[in-house]
Amino acid sequence: MRNLAWARGGLTSDIGHEQVRDRMARQYAAMPAGSPVRLAKRTSNLFRPREQSSAPGLDASGLDQVLTVDPVTRTADVQAMTTYEHLVDATLAHGLMPLVVPQLKTITIGGAVTGLGIESSSFRSGLPHESVRELEILTGSGEVVVAAPDGPHGDLFHAFPNSYGTLGYALRLVIDLEPVHPFVLLRHVHFTDLATLTDTVAKIVADRAFDGEPVDFLDGTVFGADDAYLTLGSWSDTAPYTSDYTGRQIYYRSIRTRETDYLSVRDYLWRWDTDWFWCSRAFGAQNRLVRALWPKRWLRSDVYSRVVRWESRHHVVGRLDRWRGRPPREHVVQDVEIPLGRTAEFLHWFLREVPISPVWLCPLRLRGRTDLAPPGGPGGPGEPGGQGGQGIWPLYPLRPDETYVNVGFWSTVPILPESRDGEVNRRIEGAVADHDGHKSLYSQSYYPPEEFWALYGGTVYRDVKARYDPASRLLDLYAKAVGRR
Repeated sequence: MRNLAWARGGLTSDIGHEQVRDRMARQYAAMPAGSPVRLAKRTSNLFRPREQSSAPGLDASGLDQVLTVDPVTRTADVQAMTTYEHLVDATLAHGLMPLVVPQLKTITIGGAVTGLGIESSSFRSGLPHESVRELEILTGSGEVVVAAPDGPHGDLFHAFPNSYGTLGYALRLVIDLEPVHPFVLLRHVHFTDLATLTDTVAKIVADRAFDGEPVDFLDGTVFGADDAYLTLGSWSDTAPYTSDYTGRQIYYRSIRTRETDYLSVRDYLWRWDTDWFWCSRAFGAQNRLVRALWPKRWLRSDVYSRVVRWESRHHVVGRLDRWRGRPPREHVVQDVEIPLGRTAEFLHWFLREVPISPVWLCPLRLRGRTDLAPPGGPGGPGEPGGQGGQGIWPLYPLRPDETYVNVGFWSTVPILPESRDGEVNRRIEGAVADHDGHKSLYSQSYYPPEEFWALYGGTVYRDVKARYDPASRLLDLYAKAVGRR
């Protein structure tokens, strides 16, 4: 099975991957020194403004296949540009799934590792990069290396998550899988007090159960300080019925209207994609009449994403708002990790200060693999990272024995006459720091350099960058995340 690949059209040879890899390495080597480098791809799940480049991108076509799925070792060998939609289809055929499946179908496995991903299994399985056994990477120096936790490129393996293509590009990954059941039983538990909700999260994380029933998936939705829910998912081999949220029905609305629900495993994994959580309402897709006319195949996150990117280039809505006398709006699209003990406090601040709801909650805890150790030993208390050391994943340091809650909020807020664009985001960055949290970098960031490097890798990043991109052919992380390039 090692030499065969599962692809949309059937079985192909690993030779195809070698050809793509060698072609990309040659193309990279042929690019003039100092020229901008980017991947040429059709989709992106980054939400930060970037300078438009007319330079040709690195051709990553043919890098979107699942090479093998091994039911015995419960692993998949997969090319980095493969979307999770394609990966899940391949693994479900074997009764398996990736340990963490990010919510949107067009997120790629390479993107989730060089960036970050999270989902309702993260309270027990951590983040997607924690299920990676090895990475094949085209580095900034143009060399192709295979990085593993304890190999000669262990420093790159540990620094790659949250590097966003500034150390190199993932080409192939070997990841762990887990068995699935046919259905997921959902229980939506209502809370009128956020502190009680977070106390309940702590018990579920410790017990992997609630009211005597197992909990295999855990996330939450906050509609208000006195109106919040935890959704508890449990594997099930049978289902008296299954709901369908890929058409007329809207998943997040069901959370407030029903205590229990059943979904097929595939529909559960993609329950948020149809309406991009709740963001499809901005396009009118939740209006009953509009939804009746909207083709079902267009009810998916990548369609909405293309609309957003079109608007970011042409600013049609912005011009209409000015014509109507409405204030301009600031995009607030963020996911932040807050320690569980500070989450209720942060939520109260956010709901009071930022006019956005609902808000998504996703508890997480590092997976705790015994084969992963911090390269070079644990960092000292003065090391960058702000948490007593860089730890296992130095570019996004989370304490291994701490439970965090990912708080996700994605909308716009009006820019008041005495304010300017970015002020709300910067205030949120300050509040995240005040609550001992950390923020993902897929969207706008406003950190000054010193603060940024104290949070995102500091000297460790610079050392790895110097080894694998000594000529700085790729942007550094600050220029990529904050510099809008």
